[in-house]
Amino acid sequence: MIDTIALMIDGKLFVNFSKDNFFKQTISSGNKSFTKYVRNPSEKEKQEFGYLPRLTLFNRGNEEMVKIEFSAPKLIFNNNFDELEQKDFDLVVSTLRQKLKDMGYGIFSRFLSDALVSLIHYSKNIPLTDGSTPYMYLKEIQKANITQRLDFNQTDFRNEGHSLKFRTNYHEVAFYDKLKDLEKAKISEKRAVEKDNYIQMNLFEEVKEYKKQNKTPLEILRMEVRLNQRQKIRQILNKIGHKTEPTFKNLFSKKIARSVLLYHLSQIEDNYPKPLYFKPKSAKDFLAQFIIDNPTVKIKDPFTAYGFQKALNEISVREIRELLKQYKRESWYRFYNKINNYGYPKNTLPIFEPIRNSISEMKPLKTVDFQNKMLNNDKYGK
Repeated sequence: MIDTIALMIDGKLFVNFSKDNFFKQTISSGNKSFTKYVRNPSEKEKQEFGYLPRLTLFNRGNEEMVKIEFSAPKLIFNNNFDELEQKDFDLVVSTLRQKLKDMGYGIFSRFLSDALVSLIHYSKNIPLTDGSTPYMYLKEIQKANITQRLDFNQTDFRNEGHSLKFRTNYHEVAFYDKLKDLEKAKISEKRAVEKDNYIQMNLFEEVKEYKKQNKTPLEILRMEVRLNQRQKIRQILNKIGHKTEPTFKNLFSKKIARSVLLYHLSQIEDNYPKPLYFKPKSAKDFLAQFIIDNPTVKIKDPFTAYGFQKALNEISVREIRELLKQYKRESWYRFYNKINNYGYPKNTLPIFEPIRNSISEMKPLKTVDFQNKMLNNDKYGK
């Protein structure tokens, strides 16, 4: 439901607040510079208290605002494979309060609950048990032409095709192979999409053991929508019809999480190239069906559409656009819109249906479910 979140709180609301343990940083941007103070948990604190939040102190005139950034599921479960439920809010607040106390900062729970949110990541782990893999999904999703629709200016398809991001500075939609990411983290934290993997490295071995014992395919595709600015949070809330003050208490919502994830999934699905919905058995099938569905087209159009579909099966719209960058932008959009607006047989793609169903159901994924099944198998000698 929710993974990473950042709360902004006035330093005066803390009990005996001191920035003595903060590390001073001067940030330059053009002709301007500002100072911030960073307080990350030490290795000793990690060993003693487990997962802890990261703190950043900003000076704004006479105010000192503290940003508290943390992964809510890691706070409770020491991993973000397990997913929180809305009923867990009070537990998250009380645990966060204790973790801050462990770091030397006292604060009342109500100030945490009512704090404004400056960053929030909504997420869902989608189990794949039919033999499909996250890579198969990612390869298709990256073909969606959503750069302009959602104002994304960059698409990253990396880690040997195991992670995909559509992003700007303040807004990001990410899909990635959760188990492969843990595998990467075992080699180096820098190679993983997730950060702070030090507390959840045993998960990879547990899932491997589950798959071995049950002889059942299990892969985890993860979707995240990362809203990294309060203005962007308000904008998305307006688009999905949830006009509410972006406080921690208000945004810790199953309904909002579902709406945010489904909204972005719909944008991707709506902008998946229409020619790719048609899966003909041969060139003959494509040309025959295309002519039936578009009886008034010119003789060159079926062949142009077929060639475009063949190209899309190998590379994304963005990559095709890059290859054709010598041509005018207007020419490209006229061409793409014409090809995309022809009639094609449209079937629901299997890559979107499992993701949509999992988000709509919003059933939390729990490691205990896998652990219990492994224990039962051991008990009955399976």
